[in-house]
Amino acid sequence: MNITVAADRRQFDITAARYIVDMICARPQAVIGLSTGRTTGNIHRLVCDIHNNLDFDTSRVTFFGLDEVTGVDREYAGACYTMLRTEIIDGLGIDEDHFLMLPTRSDDFSAECRRFTGEIKRRGGIDLLILGLGENGHLGFNQPGSALNCTAGTASMDPVLEARIRRETATPAGVPLGGVTLGLREIMHARRIVLVANGGNKAAIVREMLCGPVSSDVPASILQLHPACQFLLDRDAAALIDIESLRNN
Repeated sequence: MNITVAADRRQFDITAARYIVDMICARPQAVIGLSTGRTTGNIHRLVCDIHNNLDFDTSRVTFFGLDEVTGVDREYAGACYTMLRTEIIDGLGIDEDHFLMLPTRSDDFSAECRRFTGEIKRRGGIDLLILGLGENGHLGFNQPGSALNCTAGTASMDPVLEARIRRETATPAGVPLGGVTLGLREIMHARRIVLVANGGNKAAIVREMLCGPVSSDVPASILQLHPACQFLLDRDAAALIDIESLRNN
């Protein structure tokens, strides 16, 4: 397995940001998928800082969001669209034609998912996908129990995640929240994946993801089968695994 353990949070963020910057510089028309959450926000902002210093061309790169919250407006503080615009898209000067997102509202999410995945394919497929790791092993809104070959669609939100989103965005209980996401099948079609996880609260699920069997009980475990997945951890997230043993597998 390809596992990198960062010495501290700064090194973790810089390493992750460089994956994105290096892909843009190597392939100016790259298609890059991003995830939102507590782990990735600093990474996104650091990409913008690097761009301000180096001024590399971002005019042809396409960014897309892995998933989206449903039942709210796009401008809602907890919508992935708004978070990504705030953290990285506006800072890099990416126009709307080069920023693909699933909708927050739709009368036909199935059709929207087909359109979304079709547009990614039309642009050449996913060159790089940055994935966060849920504390229960979810990827995007692919929760435990999701079929390992599932495709893009709507999903129920994990109660713990929903509670955190409501708390962090002051969303009243009366506002229904759901999710729509790329499926595990589309995730596994990415040419390169970087899974980022930090903090001691992720240590147990990191161990299950890397050391346990590939199982729908831990959706992220499917990444063991990807031929070009880089696992980027900090020391706390890696505390319960034998790094050298896994690297030699």
